[in-house]
Amino acid sequence: MNGTSVTGTRGEFFIDGRRLSYLDFGGTGRPLLALHGHLYEGESWERLAQALAPQWRVIAPDQRGHGDSDRAVTYTREDYVADAIALLDHLGIERAVTLGHSGGGITAFQIAARHPERVAAIVNVEGPVCDLDEGPSALSFVLSMPYTAPGRQALLDAIGPLAPMLGDKLRPTADGGWRLPFHPQDTIASEQGTHGDHWADWTATSCPALFVLARGSQVITPEEGRQIVARRPGTRLAELDGDHFAHTTDPDGFAAAVKDFLDTLG
Repeated sequence: MNGTSVTGTRGEFFIDGRRLSYLDFGGTGRPLLALHGHLYEGESWERLAQALAPQWRVIAPDQRGHGDSDRAVTYTREDYVADAIALLDHLGIERAVTLGHSGGGITAFQIAARHPERVAAIVNVEGPVCDLDEGPSALSFVLSMPYTAPGRQALLDAIGPLAPMLGDKLRPTADGGWRLPFHPQDTIASEQGTHGDHWADWTATSCPALFVLARGSQVITPEEGRQIVARRPGTRLAELDGDHFAHTTDPDGFAAAVKDFLDTLG
């Protein structure tokens, strides 16, 4: 999909002494707050920002404990909602479309549930609405990964199969070493916080919404996806090929689905 060439400008602000870093792709378009899921960061929305410009101004934070944002003491659902509202306030944005993937998708509709006056529409990309599984985290494999290593190659070797996905996201440390873009223990705490029944939050608002379901999803079944759409009036469904990370495996199809939905907004 062709779009306008835009470059994200890195910004930051502080909440209770903790840095929150974000990318603002700028422009005069309507604001869209894009929230990544676990293992990702704000930069993962760059292609979407390109596809939606200039009609939409995409703002993509590195959520707490991810990317260039500082680690936090807690990673609750309310924490993520508060960070998002603080970012909108920092930028002087009264109302935005909230879009998110996986855990970020849950945050996107929980922002609307807590602050309906701040949300014009919701795009939930594979964000579960009901998960009663209280077992081990689906991301428990990250616990075998070191947070830091003396050199970049040593860290790449240590993360093994995830090296292609995370290689360009590793960060240098002040002591000359390298670190992951997230702390494994923080990731587990954050992922566990997404579990539970979120139906009340999902159905709390009546603004337009799009639910993006991946046909090969490892997280949401087709039946669950249809139920998510059916139980919330004003919600459209977009189905994409690929797995849970369909926004990266089919970026053009994803951008087209989002753009089609956004074009329906008044």
